[in-house]
Amino acid sequence: MSGRGRGSPRSSGVSDAATQLKVAFVLLVGLSGGLVAFQGEASPLVIGAAILGGIVAGSVLLWYLIWITTG
Repeated sequence: MSGRGRGSPRSSGVSDAATQLKVAFVLLVGLSGGLVAFQGEASPLVIGAAILGGIVAGSVLLWYLIWITTG
C-alpha cells in the first residue's frame, strides 16, 4: 500500500496532471493575447484586458474541447 490516501496513486496522479495541463493551456492562450497587445505597443490597461479576454477565450475553448471529446 502506498499510503497516499484514497484511490489509487496512479489515477490521482493522472488526474492532477490533466488538471495542470488544462490550467497551462488556458494561461497560454491568455498570455498569448497579452503578448500580442504588448507587441502592438498597447497601454498597460489594454494589455491587462487582452490577457483577461484571452483567459476567457481559452476557458471557453477548453470547455468546448472537453465537450466534443466526451460526447
